[in-house]
Amino acid sequence: MLALTFTTGIVDAVGYLGLDRVFTANMTGNVVILGMALVGGNDLPILGPAIALAAFLGGAAIGGRVLRTAPAGWSHRTSMTFLATGVLAVGLGIAAVVEPPAQGQVWALVVTGVLAVAMGLQAAAARRLAVKDVTTVVVTSTLTGLAADSRLAGGTGDGWARRSLAVALILVGAAFGALLLKVGGERGVGVGMLVAGALALVTVALGHRHREA
Repeated sequence: MLALTFTTGIVDAVGYLGLDRVFTANMTGNVVILGMALVGGNDLPILGPAIALAAFLGGAAIGGRVLRTAPAGWSHRTSMTFLATGVLAVGLGIAAVVEPPAQGQVWALVVTGVLAVAMGLQAAAARRLAVKDVTTVVVTSTLTGLAADSRLAGGTGDGWARRSLAVALILVGAAFGALLLKVGGERGVGVGMLVAGALALVTVALGHRHREA
Protein backbone atom coordinates (compact mmCIF):
# COMPACT_ATOMS: atom_id res chain seq x y z
CA MET A 1 0.00 0.00 0.00
CA LEU A 2 2.88 2.35 0.71
CA ALA A 3 4.39 1.60 -2.70
CA LEU A 4 1.05 2.36 -4.36
CA THR A 5 0.88 5.59 -2.38
CA PHE A 6 4.18 6.58 -3.98
CA THR A 7 2.80 5.88 -7.46
CA THR A 8 -0.25 8.00 -6.62
CA GLY A 9 2.04 10.97 -6.04
CA ILE A 10 3.54 10.43 -9.51
CA VAL A 11 0.14 10.16 -11.16
CA ASP A 12 -1.27 13.28 -9.51
CA ALA A 13 1.83 15.33 -10.38
CA VAL A 14 1.51 14.18 -13.99
CA GLY A 15 -2.18 15.05 -14.05
CA TYR A 16 -1.92 18.44 -12.40
CA LEU A 17 1.15 19.67 -14.25
CA GLY A 18 0.66 17.91 -17.59
CA LEU A 19 -3.11 17.61 -17.99
CA ASP A 20 -4.26 21.15 -17.15
CA ARG A 21 -4.48 21.15 -13.35
CA VAL A 22 -6.40 17.91 -12.93
CA PHE A 23 -5.99 15.37 -10.13
CA THR A 24 -6.71 11.81 -11.24
CA ALA A 25 -6.30 10.26 -7.76
CA ASN A 26 -6.91 12.96 -5.15
CA MET A 27 -10.55 13.83 -5.68
CA THR A 28 -10.57 16.41 -2.88
CA GLY A 29 -8.38 18.58 -5.08
CA ASN A 30 -10.79 18.27 -8.01
CA VAL A 31 -13.80 19.19 -5.90
CA VAL A 32 -12.01 22.31 -4.65
CA ILE A 33 -10.84 23.26 -8.15
CA LEU A 34 -14.35 22.80 -9.52
CA GLY A 35 -15.84 24.92 -6.77
CA MET A 36 -13.47 27.78 -7.55
CA ALA A 37 -13.76 27.33 -11.31
CA LEU A 38 -17.57 27.53 -11.24
CA VAL A 39 -17.31 31.15 -10.09
CA GLY A 40 -14.56 31.99 -12.55
CA GLY A 41 -11.64 31.62 -10.20
CA ASN A 42 -8.35 32.38 -11.99
CA ASP A 43 -9.27 30.63 -15.26
CA LEU A 44 -9.42 27.25 -13.60
CA PRO A 45 -10.59 24.24 -15.66
CA ILE A 46 -14.05 22.74 -15.29
CA LEU A 47 -14.27 19.94 -17.85
CA GLY A 48 -11.08 18.09 -16.85
CA PRO A 49 -11.80 17.89 -13.11
CA ALA A 50 -15.45 16.98 -13.82
CA ILE A 51 -14.38 14.13 -16.10
CA ALA A 52 -11.84 12.93 -13.54
CA LEU A 53 -14.47 12.92 -10.78
CA ALA A 54 -17.00 10.98 -12.84
CA ALA A 55 -14.40 8.50 -14.11
CA PHE A 56 -12.94 7.94 -10.64
CA LEU A 57 -16.43 7.22 -9.27
CA GLY A 58 -17.01 4.79 -12.12
CA GLY A 59 -13.73 2.99 -11.47
CA ALA A 60 -14.40 2.81 -7.73
CA ALA A 61 -17.91 1.45 -8.39
CA ILE A 62 -16.53 -1.26 -10.66
CA GLY A 63 -13.86 -2.14 -8.13
CA GLY A 64 -16.39 -2.24 -5.32
CA ARG A 65 -18.67 -4.55 -7.26
CA VAL A 66 -15.84 -6.92 -8.21
CA LEU A 67 -14.55 -7.11 -4.64
CA ARG A 68 -17.87 -7.12 -2.78
CA THR A 69 -18.01 -10.90 -2.37
CA ALA A 70 -14.24 -11.45 -2.30
CA PRO A 71 -12.72 -13.02 0.82
CA ALA A 72 -11.09 -10.76 3.40
CA GLY A 73 -7.46 -9.83 2.92
CA TRP A 74 -5.51 -9.92 -0.32
CA SER A 75 -7.43 -12.25 -2.61
CA HIS A 76 -7.16 -13.23 -6.27
CA ARG A 77 -9.72 -10.52 -7.07
CA THR A 78 -7.62 -7.96 -5.24
CA SER A 79 -4.68 -8.85 -7.46
CA MET A 80 -6.81 -8.59 -10.59
CA THR A 81 -8.16 -5.18 -9.56
CA PHE A 82 -4.71 -3.78 -8.85
CA LEU A 83 -3.46 -5.43 -12.04
CA ALA A 84 -6.07 -3.53 -14.03
CA THR A 85 -4.79 -0.28 -12.54
CA GLY A 86 -1.21 -1.06 -13.54
CA VAL A 87 -2.12 -2.24 -17.04
CA LEU A 88 -4.24 0.85 -17.71
CA ALA A 89 -1.46 3.16 -16.51
CA VAL A 90 1.20 1.40 -18.60
CA GLY A 91 -1.04 1.35 -21.66
CA LEU A 92 -1.83 5.04 -21.30
CA GLY A 93 1.85 5.78 -20.72
CA ILE A 94 2.88 4.09 -23.96
CA ALA A 95 0.11 5.86 -25.88
CA ALA A 96 1.03 9.22 -24.35
CA VAL A 97 4.72 8.78 -25.23
CA VAL A 98 3.77 8.04 -28.84
CA GLU A 99 1.19 10.85 -28.95
CA PRO A 100 1.79 13.35 -26.13
CA PRO A 101 -1.48 14.84 -24.84
CA ALA A 102 -1.66 18.62 -25.10
CA GLN A 103 -3.71 20.62 -22.62
CA GLY A 104 -7.19 21.31 -23.92
CA GLN A 105 -7.17 18.53 -26.53
CA VAL A 106 -9.71 15.71 -26.59
CA TRP A 107 -6.87 13.20 -26.25
CA ALA A 108 -5.80 14.83 -22.98
CA LEU A 109 -9.35 14.49 -21.65
CA VAL A 110 -9.42 10.82 -22.67
CA VAL A 111 -6.14 10.23 -20.82
CA THR A 112 -7.56 12.03 -17.79
CA GLY A 113 -10.71 9.91 -17.78
CA VAL A 114 -9.04 6.53 -18.23
CA LEU A 115 -6.35 7.30 -15.67
CA ALA A 116 -9.02 8.37 -13.17
CA VAL A 117 -10.86 5.06 -13.74
CA ALA A 118 -7.62 3.23 -12.96
CA MET A 119 -7.13 5.20 -9.76
CA GLY A 120 -10.74 4.57 -8.75
CA LEU A 121 -10.11 0.84 -9.10
CA GLN A 122 -6.98 1.15 -6.98
CA ALA A 123 -8.77 3.15 -4.28
CA ALA A 124 -11.58 0.59 -4.10
CA ALA A 125 -9.12 -2.29 -3.74
CA ALA A 126 -7.12 -0.42 -1.09
CA ARG A 127 -10.33 0.33 0.82
CA ARG A 128 -11.24 -3.36 0.74
CA LEU A 129 -7.84 -4.30 2.18
CA ALA A 130 -8.36 -1.68 4.90
CA VAL A 131 -4.74 -1.11 5.86
CA LYS A 132 -5.14 1.51 8.58
CA ASP A 133 -4.26 5.06 7.49
CA VAL A 134 -3.00 3.94 4.06
CA THR A 135 -5.72 4.51 1.48
CA THR A 136 -3.10 5.18 -1.28
CA VAL A 137 -5.00 8.28 -2.52
CA VAL A 138 -5.68 10.49 0.54
CA VAL A 139 -3.34 11.89 3.19
CA THR A 140 -5.60 14.36 5.02
CA SER A 141 -7.10 11.67 7.25
CA THR A 142 -3.62 10.19 7.73
CA LEU A 143 -2.26 13.56 8.90
CA THR A 144 -5.25 13.98 11.21
CA GLY A 145 -4.63 10.60 12.81
CA LEU A 146 -0.91 11.30 13.09
CA ALA A 147 -1.53 14.53 15.00
CA ALA A 148 -4.65 13.56 16.99
CA ASP A 149 -3.17 10.27 18.24
CA SER A 150 0.29 11.67 18.93
CA ARG A 151 1.83 11.93 22.39
CA LEU A 152 1.54 15.71 22.11
CA ALA A 153 -2.24 15.24 21.97
CA GLY A 154 -2.22 12.81 24.88
CA GLY A 155 -2.36 9.71 22.69
CA THR A 156 -0.07 6.72 22.42
CA GLY A 157 1.49 7.67 19.11
CA ASP A 158 0.77 4.20 17.71
CA GLY A 159 1.10 3.91 13.95
CA TRP A 160 3.20 7.06 13.59
CA ALA A 161 5.80 5.35 11.39
CA ARG A 162 3.24 4.00 8.91
CA ARG A 163 1.37 7.28 8.79
CA SER A 164 4.52 9.33 8.35
CA LEU A 165 5.70 7.05 5.56
CA ALA A 166 2.37 7.35 3.74
CA VAL A 167 2.60 11.14 3.77
CA ALA A 168 6.29 11.18 2.87
CA LEU A 169 5.88 8.74 -0.01
CA ILE A 170 3.07 10.63 -1.71
CA LEU A 171 5.17 13.80 -1.36
CA VAL A 172 8.27 12.14 -2.80
CA GLY A 173 6.16 10.54 -5.53
CA ALA A 174 4.77 13.93 -6.53
CA ALA A 175 8.27 15.41 -6.61
CA PHE A 176 9.49 12.50 -8.74
CA GLY A 177 6.53 12.89 -11.10
CA ALA A 178 7.25 16.60 -11.49
CA LEU A 179 10.90 15.78 -12.20
CA LEU A 180 9.90 13.27 -14.90
CA LEU A 181 7.79 15.96 -16.56
CA LYS A 182 10.65 18.45 -16.38
CA VAL A 183 13.18 16.02 -17.85
CA GLY A 184 10.84 14.30 -20.32
CA GLY A 185 9.38 17.44 -21.85
CA GLU A 186 6.16 16.85 -23.80
CA ARG A 187 6.56 13.09 -23.35
CA GLY A 188 6.93 13.46 -19.60
CA VAL A 189 3.23 12.73 -19.04
CA GLY A 190 3.59 9.37 -20.75
CA VAL A 191 6.85 8.55 -19.00
CA GLY A 192 5.29 9.36 -15.62
CA MET A 193 2.35 7.06 -16.24
CA LEU A 194 4.67 4.32 -17.50
CA VAL A 195 6.80 4.49 -14.36
CA ALA A 196 3.77 4.56 -12.06
CA GLY A 197 2.12 1.68 -13.91
CA ALA A 198 5.29 -0.43 -13.92
CA LEU A 199 5.76 0.08 -10.17
CA ALA A 200 2.12 -0.83 -9.60
CA LEU A 201 2.55 -4.07 -11.57
CA VAL A 202 5.64 -5.01 -9.53
CA THR A 203 3.71 -4.31 -6.34
CA VAL A 204 0.79 -6.44 -7.51
CA ALA A 205 3.11 -9.33 -8.36
CA LEU A 206 4.67 -9.23 -4.90
CA GLY A 207 1.32 -8.87 -3.15
CA HIS A 208 -0.20 -11.74 -5.12
CA ARG A 209 2.77 -13.99 -4.45
CA HIS A 210 2.62 -13.44 -0.70
CA ARG A 211 -1.15 -13.16 -0.31
CA GLU A 212 -1.36 -16.36 1.73
CA ALA A 213 1.24 -15.16 4.25
